[in-house]
Amino acid sequence: MAAPKHHNPGFLALVNDAKSRIREIDIAGYQRMRASGQPHLLVDIREESEWAAGHAAGAMHLGKGIIERDIETKAPDKDKTLVLYCGGGFRSALSADALQKMGYRNVISLDGGWRGYQASGLPVEK
Repeated sequence: MAAPKHHNPGFLALVNDAKSRIREIDIAGYQRMRASGQPHLLVDIREESEWAAGHAAGAMHLGKGIIERDIETKAPDKDKTLVLYCGGGFRSALSADALQKMGYRNVISLDGGWRGYQASGLPVEK
């Protein structure tokens, strides 16, 4: 598993601001959500190269650069539970905040992101 990245202070301030308005779930919470059968759409917002190297089984790919543009076509139901993940939970927090501003009511950012997902042993695809 790759080490967490070092982030610049301005980026962290932006992420922390977004995190003050969004819901997050940790890996254990996400495992419980899956086990309970709670309907949700898992959305990988990482870059195309990250997605191609491996991703959560059953996830939809909508990179951070296009998610706001394409989400309404791919997930038109604004009440559907969306679980967003990136590498570690920073970009997904920013995207969750943006989607909430677009009217999505059940957006959750996966804290720990892809690194935590992989470490948990949940199924992956390439």
